[in-house]
Amino acid sequence: MKDLKFYYCQDGDNLAYMLNEGSGKMVCCGEPMSLLHAGTTDTMPDKHIPRVTREAGMVHVIVGEEEHPMTPQRHISWIAAAQGDKVQFLHLHPGDEPKASFHVEEGPVQVYGFCNLHGLWMTEA
Repeated sequence: MKDLKFYYCQDGDNLAYMLNEGSGKMVCCGEPMSLLHAGTTDTMPDKHIPRVTREAGMVHVIVGEEEHPMTPQRHISWIAAAQGDKVQFLHLHPGDEPKASFHVEEGPVQVYGFCNLHGLWMTEA
């Protein structure tokens, strides 16, 4: 499975997911967007690394060893699961729990979480 590519606009706070990579550059607010690199380790892994459990065709995700804060100032904006040609997203809001469940098939799945302050995080299960 190929890693997903996410791009971020510093000026407009926009985030884009690359569906089909062509020859052009991702641009927003008149400037090239930054390619985000998913963290897999951290000085605060207890808050950012997605934890995944599998059960009967499902993956259950909780962001952080200790649940990530979900305040307006600091929160997980979304969680995604990627497997083969399929990508599933759950958008979250302050006050929600940093959790998601997705239907998956057997085999590896990449799970991503995006913190509005500390960026993109990924684990494979």
